Amino acid sequence: MPYLAMGSGDLAALGILEDGYKPDLELDKAKELVRTAIHAGIMNDLASGNNIDICVITREGADYIRPYQVSEYTDKRKTKYKYGAGTTAVLTEKVVPVKLEVVEETVQRMDTA
Repeated sequence: MPYLAMGSGDLAALGILEDGYKPDLELDKAKELVRTAIHAGIMNDLASGNNIDICVITREGADYIRPYQVSEYTDKRKTKYKYGAGTTAVLTEKVVPVKLEVVEETVQRMDTA
C-alpha cells in the first residue's frame, strides 16, 4: 500500500491522500500532504486530537516530528481539576487472571484484480 490512514478520522484523511498522492512526491510535499490529511481527520471527527505529529520513514531510519503542527484552536480551562488521593472510594477490587492461547498467524495476499 502506498498510503494508509487509521483511526476515527481516517475517512476524511483517506480522501485527502487519494486526491494528493503521487508515487514520486518530494519529501516536503509528502509531509504537507500527510499534515493536510491528518488535519482533515481532526477537523471532521470529534474523537480526534488537536496537534499533528508525523513520522518520516526512510532507508536511513525513522524521524519522529512531534509536534509537526500545533493546533490553532486552543481553549482555556475555567477550573483546575485536581483530585487528591482517596477522593473516589474503591468499593471492591477483584483481580482475574486472563488465560491466553498462543496461535499461529499466517498472512495471505488479498486478490485485488
